[in-house]
Amino acid sequence: MSSAPFTYEPVGTTRDDLTSCPPGFRPLHVRTRLGEGEEVFRRAAEAVLTWEMHRALGVGIDTEAGRAAPGVDVTVTLAGVVKAPCRVIWTAEEPRRAGWAYGTLEGHPECGEEAFVVDRTGDGTVWLTVAAFSRPAKWYARAGGPATRGLQQAYARRCGTVLKRLCAGLSED
Repeated sequence: MSSAPFTYEPVGTTRDDLTSCPPGFRPLHVRTRLGEGEEVFRRAAEAVLTWEMHRALGVGIDTEAGRAAPGVDVTVTLAGVVKAPCRVIWTAEEPRRAGWAYGTLEGHPECGEEAFVVDRTGDGTVWLTVAAFSRPAKWYARAGGPATRGLQQAYARRCGTVLKRLCAGLSED
C-alpha cells in the first residue's frame, strides 16, 4: 500500500451512485445482463473481486492482493504498454451487490474513478455495471479525443462479454 495521493476529487463518488459525474469529468455507464440466479451472482462477484475478470480480458494486473480491498494498489497494464496505477477506494460484498472501485494515481493516463459492480435485481437477473467518470491526464489521452472515449466504452462492454462467458452455463434461465 502506498501513500501516493489520488489525482482527482471527490474520491469515493461512485460508492453510492454509479451515475454520478462531478463537474469537469465525462461519465461512462455500461450495464450488461449476465444471466439469472444466485450461482451466476456468486460466480460473477468472485470473478470481479479477485481480478479474474480483468485477467480474462487480457489486461495485466499487478498487485500484491489476491482480491480487491480498500487501500490496495493495483497497476493495470493495457496492450502491454500503457500502465495505469490505481488504488481501490471501496468494495462491496453484500447479498445482492458486489464489486469495487478504484481511483487514479499519478501516472494513470486518465484522472478519475471507475467501478465494477455485480448486482442481482428483485427478479433474479444478474448485471455487471461498469461506471466511471474521467478526464484525460496524459497528453496521449487528450490527443486521442473521441477515440479515447470509444476505447473506454469498448473496454466496459468487453468486461461484460468476458464476465458473461465466465458465468456461462450457470444461469437459471
